[in-house]
Amino acid sequence: MSRMTDLARTPKQIGTLVQRARKKMGWNQTELGEKAGLRQETISLIETGNPAARLETILVVLSTLDLEFRIAKRSKGQAADIEEFF
Repeated sequence: MSRMTDLARTPKQIGTLVQRARKKMGWNQTELGEKAGLRQETISLIETGNPAARLETILVVLSTLDLEFRIAKRSKGQAADIEEFF
C-alpha cells in the first residue's frame, strides 16, 4: 500500500484533500458525516475551504479518513502562498 503525502497551505487545499480521501473511501458527504459524528453540511463547509470550519472539527474528519495533521518546516514555495490566509 503506497503512502500518500499531500501538502495543504490553505483551507481550500485542505478541503480538496478531504474530498479526495472521502471519494477514495467510496463515501458521500453524508456517510463521512455520520462516521465522524457531524452533519453533511459541516463536511461540505470543510471541503469547500470555508474558513469558519473549526480546527477541532477538521481533525475529527481527518481521523475518520485515517489521515493525520502534521506540522513541518515550510518547503520552498511561492512567497504569495501566505497571502492567501489574509
